[in-house]
Amino acid sequence: MNYPVLTIVVPCYNEEEVFQETSKQLTQVIKELIDEHLISKESNILFVDDGSRDRTWDLIEAETNQNIYVKGLKLARNVGHQNALLAGLATASKQADCVISIDADLQDDIRAIRTFVEKYWEGYDIVYGVRNKRDTDTFFKRTTAVAFYRLMNKMGINLIFNHADFRLMSKRALEELLKYKEVNLFLRGIVPLIGFPSTKVMYDRKERFAGESKYPLKKMLAFAFDGITSFSVAPIRFVTLLGFLSILLSILIGGYALIQEWRHHTVSGWTSLMLSIWLIGGLQLLGIGLIGEYIGKIFKEVKKRPRYAIETDLYTKEAKQSSPAPKTSEN
Repeated sequence: MNYPVLTIVVPCYNEEEVFQETSKQLTQVIKELIDEHLISKESNILFVDDGSRDRTWDLIEAETNQNIYVKGLKLARNVGHQNALLAGLATASKQADCVISIDADLQDDIRAIRTFVEKYWEGYDIVYGVRNKRDTDTFFKRTTAVAFYRLMNKMGINLIFNHADFRLMSKRALEELLKYKEVNLFLRGIVPLIGFPSTKVMYDRKERFAGESKYPLKKMLAFAFDGITSFSVAPIRFVTLLGFLSILLSILIGGYALIQEWRHHTVSGWTSLMLSIWLIGGLQLLGIGLIGEYIGKIFKEVKKRPRYAIETDLYTKEAKQSSPAPKTSEN
């Protein structure tokens, strides 16, 4: 019986503090799944170094030499979590029958990986890891995350609630994903667009094993804004609506001013004038800023620059070395 080749893709950026433990735990998961005849013996873990400035790549390279299940992919520079993840998925799709993506911080429950594979055997092409609750988050992060998901759904963007990038994808689902060529990458919004059979696996998220979070407030807000503007023109329409309402309000205020003029009740009002200027000026700047954001995204798309560059590939290189040499005919 042919068992599926599984590759676990792990994006890494300055993860030297947690790498050894992550490698140890994921290797144990791979061994157990092989022993249970759920995946092939050729299954592996692909660590993607996203231009780390610490010893992350040195650790990956060393682990590759002593652990048959660990492979490495080094990007030439830091390109961000989503592009690093895509680089790993694209590389793994060349050999794997299914791929699981997971962050290196061990917050996602690795015990759910077995359930992912079982769902794959049941015929699902995409399996989403969904958090049961957000108890480990701060009140602010929990509140803003819920607001973000609700806002995205209101705008017609189909996101899986409480799902990050912990998921399984089959080979054919990966092939469809790689057809999406946009530079402004938001995988959580793109994957549901594929439309293949999918399901959810619930799990409890844990505290980070070691090191610091790579998504502080500033990055989270930027990530959320990118997600909104990459999938919807609703913000521009909202500003258009505000402009329309502002025009109506101006007409009403203008009519009131004319009536007061005819009745000779006009009084010079510095406060009202300044408030009007600030309000209209603020709306104009907001509108210009949003339009600029969309134009900036168009600017990035039309240049069609590569999303990442691979400096060292210990994944396909290992596969080529282990493949049998072609037979030559004897004369």
